[in-house]
Amino acid sequence: MQDFNLHAPPGAHKKKRILGRGQGSGRGTTAGKGNKGQKARSGGKTYIGFEGGQMPLYRRIAQRGFSNYPFKKEWQIVNLGEIEKRFEEGDTVDSGSLVCKGLVKGSAPVKILGDGNIAKKLTFKIRFFSASAREKIEKAGGTIIGAGSSGKA
Repeated sequence: MQDFNLHAPPGAHKKKRILGRGQGSGRGTTAGKGNKGQKARSGGKTYIGFEGGQMPLYRRIAQRGFSNYPFKKEWQIVNLGEIEKRFEEGDTVDSGSLVCKGLVKGSAPVKILGDGNIAKKLTFKIRFFSASAREKIEKAGGTIIGAGSSGKA
């Protein structure tokens, strides 16, 4: 094949649908909107769940009980095995260094879990740990410096 003979495969470019150009075009008069009614008018849009003016289902059904969803806390989980791979002996592990190493994103609270092993002496400036993670860090000779560094999340 010559380089001057290149072209897009058939069907790659769809022809634009042109509306309101007479009866013979197939999309004249009503321009594919049917006859009359709200959706035939200009600006005649409806929202999701609209039932023609009838009280929508999501408003007819009573909301019962309590949902904790708006108040839930999102935790970013980091396992000790990942920390072992990415940090050198004597480093400080805090939320900033975890972001730099690509282990967490953003500013959501971080919790260290004990999956994997750690043999390096590291200083942790993070608030939340699992009991197994705390035990493994202290066994390796690392230190935990954190405001109320509790295992509870």
